[in-house]
Amino acid sequence: MKVFGIGFHKTGTTSLAVAFKALGMSVTGPNNTDDRDIADTYVTLAQDLSKEYDSFQDNPWPLVYREMDEMWPDAKFILTTRDADRWVKSQVSHFGARSTPMRELIYGKGRGMPFGNEEHYKATMLAHNDAVRAYFAGREGKLLEIDITKGHGWDVICPFLGIDIPEVEFPHRNDKRKRSMIKRVAGAVRRQMRAISAR
Repeated sequence: MKVFGIGFHKTGTTSLAVAFKALGMSVTGPNNTDDRDIADTYVTLAQDLSKEYDSFQDNPWPLVYREMDEMWPDAKFILTTRDADRWVKSQVSHFGARSTPMRELIYGKGRGMPFGNEEHYKATMLAHNDAVRAYFAGREGKLLEIDITKGHGWDVICPFLGIDIPEVEFPHRNDKRKRSMIKRVAGAVRRQMRAISAR
């Protein structure tokens, strides 16, 4: 079985990759996102890589769901989504004013940086999600839409894939709130240790 994660980056793609691995699948992505020639090569790159792995996530996979559907008729697709405002804040926080050839391919020439292009980023992501829903409309069992930030995990992914739920917690990676909590706890522990040492 081939399973393609076709949600935009920063929509839980890292969690999805870890989940695929936990299910025993080989996984790839993101792939060559900084390649200057990516606009000319991403389809061929995806076609070649799709023969080598079971599952796929992050770029360029959201751009090639039609090609992958044609190439792998039995494949399944997972659209990871996220609140658009929180998503774009994450984009700006992570990428800032930095651009890449892949993001220029997705968002347009001169718009590869999220900072200053927030509304365009949101519109592009939402248009992608709508296009995916329209493409798979009426094809039951082909597309699963999930929002990992809302707690979607094994309970929806495993039935969709027709496999048993593993006895491990669903991975929630890159969760800013969890990272912030861990930093606060670690800071409190360090302060306590310094106070003990100073006695």
